[in-house]
Amino acid sequence: MRNETLYDYRCSDGLLLPLINEFTWKPEVRAFLYLLGLFYCFLGVAIIADIFMCSIEKITSKTRKIMLSTSNELEPEVIEVKVWNDTVANLTLMALGSSAPEILLSIIEIVGNGFKAGDLGPGTIVGSAAFNLLVICGVCIIALPAGETRRIRTFSVFSVTAFFSVFAYIWLLIILLAITPHQVDIWEAVMTFLFFPILVGISYAADKGFFKVKLLNKPTKQMEVDSVADHFLLHRGKIHKVIVLSFIILFVNKI
Repeated sequence: MRNETLYDYRCSDGLLLPLINEFTWKPEVRAFLYLLGLFYCFLGVAIIADIFMCSIEKITSKTRKIMLSTSNELEPEVIEVKVWNDTVANLTLMALGSSAPEILLSIIEIVGNGFKAGDLGPGTIVGSAAFNLLVICGVCIIALPAGETRRIRTFSVFSVTAFFSVFAYIWLLIILLAITPHQVDIWEAVMTFLFFPILVGISYAADKGFFKVKLLNKPTKQMEVDSVADHFLLHRGKIHKVIVLSFIILFVNKI
């Protein structure tokens, strides 16, 4: 058992606590107060995270209106399209909102610990990522009723994110065990950060269909649209609905 003194006692070297000297306090009283404060912090984090996620959902659900000309020029048809791309929103804002608590926890610990990894921060981030990768995917698969199946709608985006999820762990092993053991240099940190915009850019390109590959050389049919293109004009800066419908009907008939 260690010899405790007035300025060196159990749990006296915390990052933020204790605020005052607690050498004369009973361990039971300290445990109760710290547990009460911990529950209070959990409640605050839950409230802040809920407000944060609601704000992000509000931002990502923002739409803009596009006006289409109709036969009645006084009442044009208005359609709404999303401003944010779903893939980009999920990889940036939604991921930031769900991971904000452990990111802040890691930053607070590293800054307060002289930019040295502690026992909580990095392990929290890696553990949270592993939980999402393994447990969440497993629960989603088990939750399917018997006899039912689900398909991934954007498989190309899923493939990109799945690759980067595994690559992230491999990259950590490379920089922490192979290149500079137990140390992260500036260039390694910069490269690790740059992988994120690369992930977002490749995922966006995959979502837009830039990486589609034809597995079978199926014969393709071409259509002559010269007759339609001559009349496919903008009416007062807006696309005319009747012309769009005529183009679609002609395209279907050609096929």
